[in-house]
Amino acid sequence: MDQRNPPVELRLLRYFVTVAEEMHFGRAAARLAMTQPPLSQAIRALEDALGVALFARTKRSVELTPVGADLLPEVRRLLADADALRPLAQSLARGEAGVLSLAFVSTADYGLLPSLLRDFGARYPGVRLQLTEATSDVQIEELVAGRIDAGLVIPPLPPRHAAALSYLPIAREPLVAALPADLATQLGQGAEEWADTPVSLQELAPAPLVVFPRRLAPGFYDIIMGCYGAAGLTPRIGQEAIQMQTIVSLVSAGMGVALVPQSLRNLRRTGVVYRPLSVEGPFVETGLVWRAAEVSPVLAGFIDIVRAHGATVPATWFALKS
Repeated sequence: MDQRNPPVELRLLRYFVTVAEEMHFGRAAARLAMTQPPLSQAIRALEDALGVALFARTKRSVELTPVGADLLPEVRRLLADADALRPLAQSLARGEAGVLSLAFVSTADYGLLPSLLRDFGARYPGVRLQLTEATSDVQIEELVAGRIDAGLVIPPLPPRHAAALSYLPIAREPLVAALPADLATQLGQGAEEWADTPVSLQELAPAPLVVFPRRLAPGFYDIIMGCYGAAGLTPRIGQEAIQMQTIVSLVSAGMGVALVPQSLRNLRRTGVVYRPLSVEGPFVETGLVWRAAEVSPVLAGFIDIVRAHGATVPATWFALKS
């Protein structure tokens, strides 16, 4: 700090505003519960600190100088900001204000995410959300690097980060088949956007499979491949895409079929129909992950919202097999 230009005390600024409002040192001193001489000395100290005259004084009157008049609204603004610091700090401590940086997998965008954001926004309207769509692997790297606060991911998760992260399962939903409408018609499924008539993997096997690349979504990829394997089938990979919207669009274009979470029925595309699988399951899980040692009040509030949704699977870590 420059000792030649010490910071101006808020106390002196409050004195200045009071004198400016009263235009009388005696009345201003009475409002401030002090005597007039210390108030006059304080105003002179403020003028000395600022290097300008704020008041023009005579024996009979006190008036603001042009500089004082121009400075008055700025001082009032500064004091209002200072007065707001305490309630802001209390709101931050309660998690009622601040910023939450949240990433999410594309599958969460069509069922889980909107309800979480709606509930969180209703309870914490003063919190600003920064949302980023990313695959699970990217989210983990961003989380470990401290660039996001939490992420909605699909396990399994890399074991090298398990000790530093916490994971809370949120939702577990079955996979359904997304297939081109013309293929559904050929299979006798009809072209309704959604029907309860199940389709078997044997019926889907001749069609190319549109899927996430394994390197980006190993958990989701392995669930799908395990489903085919359990049926004694080896799927023919037609196309790979890193966003669920793109996968469904490729299905709409007749590039193949896809297995997607049931909530993806909310993603409507012309020429795409969704059908349940004839086998029980498989299921895909979505959970919240965050740095275990860094839970801010804002993040704690979001975790409470997540817990309120209720997990349907045990809160355990799922590690990648080496």
